[in-house]
Amino acid sequence: MVDVKKFSEIDLYGLLGVEISATEAEIRKAYRKKALQCHPDKNPDNPKAAELFQELSKTLEILLDGSARSAYDKLLNAKKAAQLRTTQLDSKRQKLKMELEERERRAREAASGGYKVNKTPEELFREEFERLQKEGSKLMEEEQELMRQQLRQEKAMQGKAQSSWDASKHRIKIKWKAEKNDPENGGYTQDVLNKFLAKYGDINVLVMSPKKNGSALVEYKTQEAAEMAVSYEQGRLDNPCSLEWIGDAPKNKNSRTGGSSTITERDFESLVLRQLRQAEERKRLIEQMMREEAEEEQKVGK
Repeated sequence: MVDVKKFSEIDLYGLLGVEISATEAEIRKAYRKKALQCHPDKNPDNPKAAELFQELSKTLEILLDGSARSAYDKLLNAKKAAQLRTTQLDSKRQKLKMELEERERRAREAASGGYKVNKTPEELFREEFERLQKEGSKLMEEEQELMRQQLRQEKAMQGKAQSSWDASKHRIKIKWKAEKNDPENGGYTQDVLNKFLAKYGDINVLVMSPKKNGSALVEYKTQEAAEMAVSYEQGRLDNPCSLEWIGDAPKNKNSRTGGSSTITERDFESLVLRQLRQAEERKRLIEQMMREEAEEEQKVGK
């Protein structure tokens, strides 16, 4: 059950980024833009995405319903007026004012036999909110369907783009510091590299150089995964690695970086959330590797 008190305290216009005088078309446009950005399907690693999406959806439902929007506007204006009056009073006078208003409210109820004559803006908004909860919103259902259609179209476009991706022409070379005769290869193994690289997407092949320490090749199934790995992966904290394309980087005319990347800011934000969670895992991995190395040294010493 959605909490009416929560929505009576939220600035619904501010949440959508529109003015209180915004038209229905402007409200719809603002909603679609923000809802697409925070849709749970696009942000599986952000636990707050679903909550924000729900808030946006409920906001749209309220502002597209004439009666509910009118009740909310009255509540918003009443709060602004009360806030203005409050700022003009000192704390002692504020307390007296609140006590006076409460006595007047009780007196009105007593005079009307216990029934309230005039409903407050809060009560009016609550009634409209509960009405929407019971009735549902056809307009909201239509918006949700449009949202689903747009998400399906985006996925179809991504699938089409990926189908034209020739991974064999865009392999990535990985380099890190390692002495020629270092049996530990600078702390990198096939398994270690796979753990670092697999978080970006499915890997076709990962090959360690059989002749040269500090070198490997990786091939991703999708262009997006490959680009994100090249852009953001740094490998071990104590011995970072670098990733670079073998040959020319893939090109895309809709790129935000001059034609050589399809990564979006949303992709980066989602990745950052994953990397924050993986930071501790990476530390544990390094500690585990160091323990294993120490155990191996002890065995060799014996």
